[in-house]
Amino acid sequence: MKTLKSVGYVVALPLLLVLLWWASTRGEPNFFVPTPSALMEVFGPTWFEGRITADVLPSVGRLLAGLAIAISLGIVVGLLVGLNRTLRALTEPVFEFFRALPPPVLVPVLLLLVGINDGMKVAVIVVGCIWPVLLNTIEGVRSIDPVQNETTRSYGISGLNRIRYQVLPSAAPVIMAGIRQSLSIGLILMVISEMFGSSSGLGFTIVQFQRSFAIPEMWSGILVLGLIGLALSMIFQWCERRVLRWYHGLKEVENAA
Repeated sequence: MKTLKSVGYVVALPLLLVLLWWASTRGEPNFFVPTPSALMEVFGPTWFEGRITADVLPSVGRLLAGLAIAISLGIVVGLLVGLNRTLRALTEPVFEFFRALPPPVLVPVLLLLVGINDGMKVAVIVVGCIWPVLLNTIEGVRSIDPVQNETTRSYGISGLNRIRYQVLPSAAPVIMAGIRQSLSIGLILMVISEMFGSSSGLGFTIVQFQRSFAIPEMWSGILVLGLIGLALSMIFQWCERRVLRWYHGLKEVENAA
């Protein structure tokens, strides 16, 4: 019963939105908004006859590569800066400056420096996704309970052992919040990076559909992007529940009390 109820919560809103979409397109046909049936008719032929391997999988691969690099760099640099008060004071103005720059503005610069290739597209994703992870990691390290710091010192825990057993677990909830923000930013930047000097990828294909007035196909590409975002969110939630199992358990105990 509990499982059915959970499934109902997940499915109810999408079904309601599809019904509203169907009801709003029942009247006079709108060239720019296809009906659900028209969209489903073109979805399979558009994406399952070659474009999965030619456009979707390369785009997802670049997205995952950019996210992996951004998360790794963000956590490592965030730990180094967060644990060093002097380094934190020196880097804070620089980080705030670069964080304020919209990543799409840097696309022409990266085109000149890196060239028109997959490296440029990955670099755009890294440049935009690193800041939530980096800044959240710094904030998470800064907000560690001072009593914990004194306890680890009294027990002689230092170096990598302190980072592994005290710093990372304490900062993990804040770091995971930064990673969650990076997922949505990365998906947006994946599309933007493929709109410049590209001949393949989801962003390029959707723009080509729009320019050729293939409206149902364009909407089908938007649907693919939404499904990728949904898959990323579900995978992240699965990982988060396992990484922060202790944290959620503590919250349940506090709420029960």
